[in-house]
Amino acid sequence: MNGGSAAALVVALVLLAGLSATVWRRPAVALVAFVVGLALHNLVMALLYGAGVRGGALETIQAWKEILLAVALARVAWGALRARRLPFRPGLVDALALGFAAIVVLYAVIPQSALGGGAGAKATLYGLRHDLLPVAAYLLGRSLPFGRRALERLPWLLVGAAALVAAGGLIDQYAVPIEWWRDSGAVGWFRDQLGFVYHGPGELPENFAFNTDTGLYRRLVSSFLSPLATAYMLAVALLVAATPGPAWRRPRVLVPLAVVAAAGLLFTLSRSTMLGVAVGLVVLALAWRRPWPALGAVAVVAVAYIFVGQFHQIGPRTHFFPADLAWQEQNAKVKGALPEGTATSLSEPSLQSHWQALRDGLEAVARHPQGYGLGNAGSNAVRFDVPVQAGESTYTEIGVETGLVGMLAFIAWSLALLGALVAAARRATEAGGRWLTAAAAAAFAAVLAIAIQTDAIGVPWLAVVLWWLAGSALASRTARLSVPTS
Repeated sequence: MNGGSAAALVVALVLLAGLSATVWRRPAVALVAFVVGLALHNLVMALLYGAGVRGGALETIQAWKEILLAVALARVAWGALRARRLPFRPGLVDALALGFAAIVVLYAVIPQSALGGGAGAKATLYGLRHDLLPVAAYLLGRSLPFGRRALERLPWLLVGAAALVAAGGLIDQYAVPIEWWRDSGAVGWFRDQLGFVYHGPGELPENFAFNTDTGLYRRLVSSFLSPLATAYMLAVALLVAATPGPAWRRPRVLVPLAVVAAAGLLFTLSRSTMLGVAVGLVVLALAWRRPWPALGAVAVVAVAYIFVGQFHQIGPRTHFFPADLAWQEQNAKVKGALPEGTATSLSEPSLQSHWQALRDGLEAVARHPQGYGLGNAGSNAVRFDVPVQAGESTYTEIGVETGLVGMLAFIAWSLALLGALVAAARRATEAGGRWLTAAAAAAFAAVLAIAIQTDAIGVPWLAVVLWWLAGSALASRTARLSVPTS
């Protein structure tokens, strides 16, 4: 470990110790840290890599999120032991969450040789974290209901953070050249630290850009260093902003923030996320018993269709580098001609690849319903050189790892949670509780739809923040522990 890495590690550990102590006193502080910190995580890690902080030091620093989550869980457990009772009254949704978690743990200990999987111990461990992260966040939320002041601040935290992420991404698209990203630590962070080899401009991720026969265009990646993860955060924030609640009392502040977030979402060019927002608005209409969100869904689809169709005329252009061209030429021979300057066609290669991955994943689950074990799907398999049995869809990735029973358990838990959120919003009489359950229902529905063709829980911001919000929205206000929450 070089001197710079050692110094950075010491500073990070000191900061983390202070933050952990704060979370121990007030566990809900962890949610604030996750909303902001997980949005900045990839950018900060890439910059640290570029500054020479690498290897074990950087791996330790990036574990801050798991450490804070563990501290918050430990504090809740300690409070439950002292009170000699559970922090909430368990129900069907909680039983389904624990049932899914039990299946995941079982598949973590079953030998891979018995399942036909090829993941080693480290890939299995990462697969365990991937599948259990939303369960842990949900249980934290169930244990830590929001107080009145927290409910007042929550929409501003989410929408404000999203607007900053979107604004930074928009500035980056037009003011920061792709050469800066190539020469920053981003390439090394992804390739050498995380083990992902990409073939986008300058060896950056392929989805940094949208490639058509009319040119190569930058997509908004912002501090997530990913157009998809950025889009998911912005979608959640926009649905929070669309739900009548505390933030609606200050429309002169809320509307500009929402407009910036919406512009950022459009420039990510994530079509599935835009459709997900429309799905969320339809669910909001059901939860709020009002028709106008459904009309908003129609408007979202129309605006998205127009923008995506014209992106090749307004999007910022970029370019490949000479070192990229050999691979690009070979890839073109395999995949054929580029799409004609539009992203709205159903035959567009990116859309086709998503649906092909979904079909392949479903076939893999049907062919091998017992599952291959954890670490055999998605980015974890790619990262650790394990044969990828399924990718992109949350449901099929869980299915090939934990079998058909695991996939059905996750779907059952997800649908039960969504149904409980909608029902709670429809019968709520207290304004704050109704706002939170309706917003959580809309955002959760959007992400469940998006998860059909992407690994939604593989994005830590979603897995932690959204599932925590969903759990808190269902939290009982009559059986809470004496654990400080705000």
